[in-house]
Amino acid sequence: MNASVLVTPEALRDSLGGERPPLVFDCRVFRGDEKPEDRRYLPQSMSLDLERELSAKPGEGGRHPLPSQNDFTATLQAMGVTPERPVVVYDDSGGQLAAARAWWMIARWAGHPEVHVLDGGLAGWQTAGGELVKALVDPEKQSRWVPSFNDDALVSVEVLLEQGGQLVDARATTRFRGDEEPLDPVAGHIPGAVCRPCTQNLEASGRFKSPRRLADELPKSDVMTAYCGSGVTACHNILAYAVAGLPFPRLYAGSWSEWIRDPSRPIATGE
Repeated sequence: MNASVLVTPEALRDSLGGERPPLVFDCRVFRGDEKPEDRRYLPQSMSLDLERELSAKPGEGGRHPLPSQNDFTATLQAMGVTPERPVVVYDDSGGQLAAARAWWMIARWAGHPEVHVLDGGLAGWQTAGGELVKALVDPEKQSRWVPSFNDDALVSVEVLLEQGGQLVDARATTRFRGDEEPLDPVAGHIPGAVCRPCTQNLEASGRFKSPRRLADELPKSDVMTAYCGSGVTACHNILAYAVAGLPFPRLYAGSWSEWIRDPSRPIATGE
């Protein structure tokens, strides 16, 4: 098990009062009529927003394309991120929206050596007796870190079409089959993909399943590529492989929302 990818609420609470407290990022996605003033946060949290910091503008690259390396470097520097200080990311969905995306971008793509996802998220923190506060904090100071980005962790649609390999779709089974599609204009999946809904990575408590159980359940192949609707929940499946101690799949960041922009690309429905 790559234990460093997860942190328990208890361990996080201890580290916040320690000599080397982590930078903590709230990565929750706003839903419905939720307002920022209604939220409560883990102590010492800063915001790392899916739409503003973890994505570029939607377009040819899908609904949540990755920002440029320069833009994401600027974000990390503005937040005071350095390789010498641990990072913890959390959301209220067990990492699915969008803490796993933040973990993947900071750890797998930008190469930060110590990034943790809070196991169980906000609910797990509260269940463990952790306090919540009313306000976010501002970055302490800007950093000068220039990451060495690992583009081998990614696969473009062109390379995907050329190389193939086993695709793992993180969306719900009904979306994979094409029974429904609430977010994109075309339903179905990329031919040859298998469905592994990211919700299946978690126990009912919202915490990750054991490494052994995940290792038994996750699809396996020599060349693995994770995708979803827009490259967000796919990162949760990649995180699950890390928890299980299995090789990392590549991320197809554009995912289904990019794939369907070209009508010549094949589409499959059903199982």
